[in-house]
Amino acid sequence: MIRRRLLSGAAGAAALLALLLGSCIDPFRPEVQDVATNYLVVDGFINSDGVSNIKLSRTFSVSTAASGTAPVESRAQVYVEDEQGARYPLTEAAAAPGNYASAALRLNPAGKYRLHLFAGGQEYASDYTAVRPTPPIDSVTWRLTPDGVQINVNTHDPSNQTRYYRWSYDETWEYTSAFRSTIEYAGGGQFRPRTEDIYRCWASRPSTAIRLSSTTRLSQDVVSQYPLLTLPPTAVQLRYKYSMLVRQYAQTAEEFAYWDLLRKNTESIGGLFDPLPAQLTGNLRCLSTPEAPVLGYVGVYSVAEKRLFISRSQLPPLWSMPNVGYTANVCPPDTIELPLALVYFNNNPSILPVEPYIVNGFLLGYIGAPTACVDCRLRGTNVRPPFWQ
Repeated sequence: MIRRRLLSGAAGAAALLALLLGSCIDPFRPEVQDVATNYLVVDGFINSDGVSNIKLSRTFSVSTAASGTAPVESRAQVYVEDEQGARYPLTEAAAAPGNYASAALRLNPAGKYRLHLFAGGQEYASDYTAVRPTPPIDSVTWRLTPDGVQINVNTHDPSNQTRYYRWSYDETWEYTSAFRSTIEYAGGGQFRPRTEDIYRCWASRPSTAIRLSSTTRLSQDVVSQYPLLTLPPTAVQLRYKYSMLVRQYAQTAEEFAYWDLLRKNTESIGGLFDPLPAQLTGNLRCLSTPEAPVLGYVGVYSVAEKRLFISRSQLPPLWSMPNVGYTANVCPPDTIELPLALVYFNNNPSILPVEPYIVNGFLLGYIGAPTACVDCRLRGTNVRPPFWQ
């Protein structure tokens, strides 16, 4: 009797749980209070020894944005300005609205400079900031870890003046399509040898993570083996050859604190013990409407760069070749018999011919495959980068 009651109770609890779970079918739509948007966002810095690039955009409501990309601020007047009023204009790129660039500048290392701009009928300016020279990067190295290839940066300042560092980087890697196409459809029922290489390409992407380090607690201004990125053994970037261009920036204590808070707000949220998002305070002000918010921090410093290459031959031979993305195992080819080939490849952008299908010296048709598995240009460029080794 006791056993039977226990089973009956368990069955009843299970039925009740199923009923409760099944009843939660209505979507929950919390009421979100609308807040003011359209604040100006300034992204970039004043390069004291080169070209300054500034990107202007506006904040927007995620719930109302159609594309999810920030609206750009075009047709603004943007200048680098010193304390004596001398101005160096930035010109908007015709092919990239909202992006402004100066000529190559050689600013006085003893001077102070700010960004001054007019946008949307308002006047904005950053605080005047002294030039901070960035020390050179000593080396960019890599080492094997249980997680893959870890890339590190090393630097130092013998004068012990820098203390605050920030890095960004651009990745570039070589890759291939699943199939090497030797022919192309020329129209009119004719095929011809393919002259443009669409098998081998290169892809690039900028870093998005915020990388910072401070040596204020050290007796010497030395950064040793700071980890920038770890690539797992199966990363497609490591299949043939990989390159990273590292950029180093000397920061003031105030700008370092700004980037550190931005990192915590964007990368260290969601966990039980993560800090709560905090208000970002940059060094930009709206001069015409002081109460109008403006987002960003514009520092003044030079840039140090160093490039790293990693070839597949340098990696452990026991590492399996990365087999991800558009490879032959996920791109099954198809044999199209000759009578259907002309119809199959005519005005069909979803498939490309790979090679003739010949048996015993007779042309029986053509082998085709999805375009994404044949044309590497869909994921990069077939133009070899000028820096590629």
